[in-house]
Amino acid sequence: MPDRLTQASTVPEIVTPMQSMASGPVLAGMERVGIRTDNALGLSNPVLRGIAKQIGPNHERAMALWQTGIRDVRVLAIYTAEPARLTAGQARAWADDFESWEIVDIAADLFVEAGLDALIPVFAADEREFVRRAAFAMIAGMAVHRKAEPDATFMEALSLTAHHAQDARNYVRKAVNWALRNIGKRNLACHQPALALAEQLAASDDKTARWIGSDARRELSSEKVIGRLHHKQRSKL
Repeated sequence: MPDRLTQASTVPEIVTPMQSMASGPVLAGMERVGIRTDNALGLSNPVLRGIAKQIGPNHERAMALWQTGIRDVRVLAIYTAEPARLTAGQARAWADDFESWEIVDIAADLFVEAGLDALIPVFAADEREFVRRAAFAMIAGMAVHRKAEPDATFMEALSLTAHHAQDARNYVRKAVNWALRNIGKRNLACHQPALALAEQLAASDDKTARWIGSDARRELSSEKVIGRLHHKQRSKL
C-alpha cells in the first residue's frame, strides 16, 4: 500500500499507485468466482479496505472515483463514500453501472447503511439482472444488520421474494435465495413465515422457484439453525 496516500489525495494521486499494484494472480482468482475483470487491476478487497482506511471518507471524491470505471477504484469509492450523504439518485446512478455481482453486494451494504430502503422495490422491478440482484442483496444485508428493524419489514420482503422467485438468471435466483434464508435466520418470528414460503416454493412447478425453496428449506429446517434461533430467543428473556 503506498505510504504517500493521505486524506487529501486526489483521484489521480490515488489511482496511479493503485495501477502499479496490479496483480495477475488476484485477477485470475476473481475470474474463477465470476467477477468481471476486463476493467480491473487485481487488488484484493482487504488491500482496498486498507487504502480506504488510509485516505479516509470523502463523499465527493468517492463519486469521482466511481467515474473512473475501474473495478478496484469503484470498490474503493464504495468504501469511502459517506452513507449519510449518499442520495437515492446517486445510488441509482451507480446501479446503472452494475455489471458484476461483487460490486452489487458491496454497494448493497452501503445502500442499507445509508437507509435507502425505498430503492428495494425500485431495484426489484428493474429488469436488469444486477440491478434486481441489488434489491435482494439489500434485503439479505438488512436481515443481518438491522437488529432493531420491525419484523413487518421482512414480511413485506418475503412477498417481494415470492414474486421474483421464478427469475432464472443466476445472480438473481441466488440473491433471492440468500434473502429468503437470511430472513428465516433473523429470529423465530421471521423463521416460521420464511420456512413456510420455502416449503411453498419447493413444491412449485417452476424449476427456479423449486431450487430456491428447496435450498432455503434445507438450511432453515436444520437443527443447527432452529437451535440457534431458540437460543437467541431465550437470551432476550
